[in-house]
Amino acid sequence: MDEAAGVPLRVVSYNIHSQRDDTAALAEVVRAARPDVVIVQEGPRRFRWRQKSATLAESFGLVVAAGGLPALGNLLLTSLRVQVLGTRCQRFPLTPGRHLRGAAYADCRVADARFTLAGSHLSTDPAERPAQAAEFKRGLDAAASPVLAGADLNEGPDGPAWATVARGLTDAAVAADRADRLTYSCADPRRRIDALFVDPRITVVDYDVVDTPQTRRASDHFPVLVDLLLPTTG
Repeated sequence: MDEAAGVPLRVVSYNIHSQRDDTAALAEVVRAARPDVVIVQEGPRRFRWRQKSATLAESFGLVVAAGGLPALGNLLLTSLRVQVLGTRCQRFPLTPGRHLRGAAYADCRVADARFTLAGSHLSTDPAERPAQAAEFKRGLDAAASPVLAGADLNEGPDGPAWATVARGLTDAAVAADRADRLTYSCADPRRRIDALFVDPRITVVDYDVVDTPQTRRASDHFPVLVDLLLPTTG
């Protein structure tokens, strides 16, 4: 594809399993992908979360853009190619006895393109997910720039929460005709619960779910790797 049609951006969306697995393999996986941005689920969210987030970003060769504790472990990382213009975090209403969850957002610019990077991780409880999806969707709809949203939805494309988040956006896997690539679990791949959704003005150039010996050691989810072309502001 002619890169003159837009500004290239490489994105990784990755549930890193709270860094419980092989952290050296995790760093190797992300560095090998050479992403411009990484949308992290299950990143640092407790004691010393700022230092842990910075250390994680450094291990990837990236810097922290937004998230961490204020977004309940959703973390946005960028390369120095990407300028971060503004950030915000969102917390979903807490269901008593359940796990507090949220989302992170960063308004960014790369070359002549602006975009809003977003990440979330929805509940494992099917009764709780639809309301969280609606909250996340409101955050996405409020973005002033074309959206790139990475999420662990904890359900497949046939679920109601998935449908809510996907409404009006492009499912990168479907656009690349690779919706058969499963993301969870590394030990027994059987579900596609991790996704990247993009504004229809953004072109999906390539999509992959990275299944290698390193990714099987690095987390219980496979990373989603997507190449995009962003529309220019001009």
